[in-house]
Amino acid sequence: MKRTHYSKDITPDMNGSTVVINGWAHEIRDFGGLSFLIVRDREGLVQVTMPKKKVAKEIIDTVKGLSRESVVSVKGEVKAMEKAPNGYEVIPTAVEILARSEAPLPLDPTGKVPADLDTRLDSRFMDLRSPEVTAVFYVRAYMIRGIREYLSSQGCLEISTPKIVATATEGGTELFPISYFEREAFLNQSPQLYKQMMMAGGMDRVYEIGPIFRAEEHATRKHLNEATSIDVELSFATHEDAMQLLENTVAYAYAYVKERCRSQLKALNLDLQVPRTPFKRLSYRQAIEIARQDPECAGLEYGDDLSTQAEHVVGQAIGEHYFIVDWPTNIRAFYSQPCDDDPSICKAFDLMHPRMELASGAQREHRYERLVKKMVEKNLDPESFKFYLDSFRYGMPPHAGWGMGAERLLQTMLNLNNIREAVLFPRDRVRLTP
Repeated sequence: MKRTHYSKDITPDMNGSTVVINGWAHEIRDFGGLSFLIVRDREGLVQVTMPKKKVAKEIIDTVKGLSRESVVSVKGEVKAMEKAPNGYEVIPTAVEILARSEAPLPLDPTGKVPADLDTRLDSRFMDLRSPEVTAVFYVRAYMIRGIREYLSSQGCLEISTPKIVATATEGGTELFPISYFEREAFLNQSPQLYKQMMMAGGMDRVYEIGPIFRAEEHATRKHLNEATSIDVELSFATHEDAMQLLENTVAYAYAYVKERCRSQLKALNLDLQVPRTPFKRLSYRQAIEIARQDPECAGLEYGDDLSTQAEHVVGQAIGEHYFIVDWPTNIRAFYSQPCDDDPSICKAFDLMHPRMELASGAQREHRYERLVKKMVEKNLDPESFKFYLDSFRYGMPPHAGWGMGAERLLQTMLNLNNIREAVLFPRDRVRLTP
């Protein structure tokens, strides 16, 4: 039978209408003279009610013989019922079994029998049948859609850059090597170099949403080896311009999700609050001073990277999204432009959530000679970056940009415990399947 409606499309006002729903047997209940089949589809649950006196015996017997999570198609009449899910129930006139499920199940998608994260990820196809898990990825889809909508409205053109590259984005060692015909190549850490080259190409404002790869041996709740990066680059722009676009992008994504994912947020028991803009600005020196108030961070010195504990301490003190600015030049990427009045400080920034870093960006050094000098100071071979440096020799405009982790944005938005919950099939130090 061909589906006529998803669960969310049926309303109590359709009382007396005939519908066909397709989905999984979420629960089966038998009370003798009255039986229930709860059918679950992507959008929610439908209560199929079978009074013994009103429904054919063969239909009731078919349902009683079902195993949980079997795939079914149900045709029936909508009946307004205040106590039923969504305010209606369906009285079946036909039930077709499309695929039977084996028993026992690898995990319980209703959540009544809890499973640890590894078990859930090992059987991700079954885990996704949980309405709460489905809600996460529904929100993710709308979050990305909202970001695309907003960046496009701001004159940014979507691009796609290579994921197989010949050299490191920032000269680091955290690369996944691959065999590329007769040569060694790498999976790209970031579209950074390529989006900057687009500025030399006159594309003016660009963004990309795509995978990045980091060969970091982390085993934390906020790190992945394959992640989705939201990257932006703007010509004729300062770091302040880039920060303003970034904070507005985050606020727009929250508002977009809050408006369009109400049922999913309800399933996750979340009252999503849209962050207020502009976000607070905190200098790196101020962040160090706040962090050092915690005994675990007392030894933190100016010029050190902020540890996870330091981020937590500062985040608790600020209590909302904020930027860390005025970073020491020597601990930022070679393309971060130093301040003219104090070259020891650069025009870089990090966007922080109280729980973790979300994004990193800067105004870039667009002057060829200074850029090459910075690379040499960072022990990078300019010859290895010739394809990139050439774009600075023939008219590179001033520009700025940022990269934000989609999974971290989703993790903090939905208050997920582990970043792996924000990825369909996460890739980390130990997980390569499914």
